[in-house]
Amino acid sequence: MKKTTAKAVISTFIIGFIFWILITGQAVSILNGKASAEILAAGALVCLAAACFSARFFIHERAFHLFDPRRLGAFLVYCLIIFPVELIRANVDMAFRALSPKLRIDPGIVKIPVGLSSEYGQAMLADSITLTPGTITMDVAEDTEDDNKTYFYIHWIDASAEDPQAAGEAIKGGMEKYIRRIWE
Repeated sequence: MKKTTAKAVISTFIIGFIFWILITGQAVSILNGKASAEILAAGALVCLAAACFSARFFIHERAFHLFDPRRLGAFLVYCLIIFPVELIRANVDMAFRALSPKLRIDPGIVKIPVGLSSEYGQAMLADSITLTPGTITMDVAEDTEDDNKTYFYIHWIDASAEDPQAAGEAIKGGMEKYIRRIWE
């Protein structure tokens, strides 16, 4: 088990406190100069306690990795544009499949190559794929015979593509490229 470092606790606290401010609606209040000191103080205490307990599990080896402006920008682009577009595209596709008179499904499990070496990047891509309708990431595997290349096993509602590369492009869309910018 990793040892908790002060940098990891501080980084986890900052990320947690930003989410606290956003979730409680204090961001607008702070901008208007009407923030509640009690809510901010409670948030700081809760986030500090959570950071002390979870920093070793949550934070990358380089604690301030996401605070690099390029990585933070890529993360925001991913969260605000890339993933929502992929999510809407998958939802529309599923709606058309559900509403069509002839149910157009060909479910199956496909093995797709993943070009991410970071465990955080792989986890983010696997979660993003699972959150889009019609796909579920079932397993992450390294092929030792193929230079330790990583593969995802995906249950896909439209497993008609025979080529793993083509299936991977259809499933991953533009997500992998932006995740690489964030984590590698």
